[in-house]
Amino acid sequence: MAIEETAETVATTDAAHATEAADVETTAGAITYPTAPGYQVNVRSGPGTNHRVVKVLPYNTRVPIRCQRHGEKVSGPYGTTDIWDSIAPGQYVSDAYVRTGSDGFVTVPCG
Repeated sequence: MAIEETAETVATTDAAHATEAADVETTAGAITYPTAPGYQVNVRSGPGTNHRVVKVLPYNTRVPIRCQRHGEKVSGPYGTTDIWDSIAPGQYVSDAYVRTGSDGFVTVPCG
């Protein structure tokens, strides 16, 4: 059974991809992603809530993602995940609070 792709379907799909692409910005050569609106996001020293809070990001912050790793599973506005985003050396935020447009890794695994 074939799936018929109409102009309306293509326009809707293109609009959805354009919205996701608009969320990703490049600043000084680094791709940044928005944190969940209405949240001040904790930045931790490692990939889990058992790690100390290094700082708290203000509302409507954009973050670069240097690398990603698996850690403690966390639920947030963008679902439940065990992916943690390294935004700087020794600084991690749960991917559940960052709009990457993906349920998986969007960059390289941390070493």
